[in-house]
Amino acid sequence: MTTPHRTIRRLSGAALSGAAWLCLGSVGALAASPQEERWDMLRDMYFSGRTVEDAGPLLSLEAPKRANDAAVVPIRIVTAPGSGVQVTAVHLIVDENPVPMAATFRFAHGDSPQAIDTRLRVNAYTNITAVAETSDGRLLRTTQFVKASGGCSAPALKNAQLAVARMGKMKLNLPDNIAAGKPLTAQLLISHPNYTGMQYDQLNYYFIPAHYVKTVAIRYNGAPVLDVQSDISLSEDPSIHFSLVPEEQGTLDVTAEDSNGRIFQESWPIRANSGS
Repeated sequence: MTTPHRTIRRLSGAALSGAAWLCLGSVGALAASPQEERWDMLRDMYFSGRTVEDAGPLLSLEAPKRANDAAVVPIRIVTAPGSGVQVTAVHLIVDENPVPMAATFRFAHGDSPQAIDTRLRVNAYTNITAVAETSDGRLLRTTQFVKASGGCSAPALKNAQLAVARMGKMKLNLPDNIAAGKPLTAQLLISHPNYTGMQYDQLNYYFIPAHYVKTVAIRYNGAPVLDVQSDISLSEDPSIHFSLVPEEQGTLDVTAEDSNGRIFQESWPIRANSGS
């Protein structure tokens, strides 16, 4: 009598090899992590039909491994264009957020290094992904995993009346010493509640409708410096650090528009030392 175990041992080498390959294929299919599966979906959503490469040294992303406050997670992006490579934009994605695309930063000077700092809401443990776009159409990706949760539904820091009273007010922070022709880092602060649509009104317990800064245009002496397109994942009172090369005298103009169609504008004179 032939037992099932003996029958299995009689399988031809070719058949056994084929079965082994089938098993390996199944294991490989199961081995994809949830983060990789999520990224595959996001890549198809935002960059359909395009190849996304590893960024290597051309792009870096800094984020805390565990956030102190999920509603205000600091992020730093730095581009390092190589010979003949211009980084024209960076897409910032919070993979597990309800609206993953947090912001797109478009640079006027893609051939020079750019540093962007901002603050995000993070709704669940997630990869945060930065994808740089180059002038020749390449997409370069880097990621950081962040442990944080509940940032999109976290209550606002300001009460509603104060948020309305201060909405659209801006502040520009500059270094103490400004030299003409040398890069500096400036910080733009915009007072805005950036409601996500997932927060409760603490008085009536209804959801507060989404209301957030949608675009920011930064100009220096009329020329583009940085354009930002954003969504609900930027934190309350958005903060953006950006790079600028000043002249001896100039004016920085900022125009922001929110999702309700309100437009906010502000200007600041900037004086720099000639260095002579």
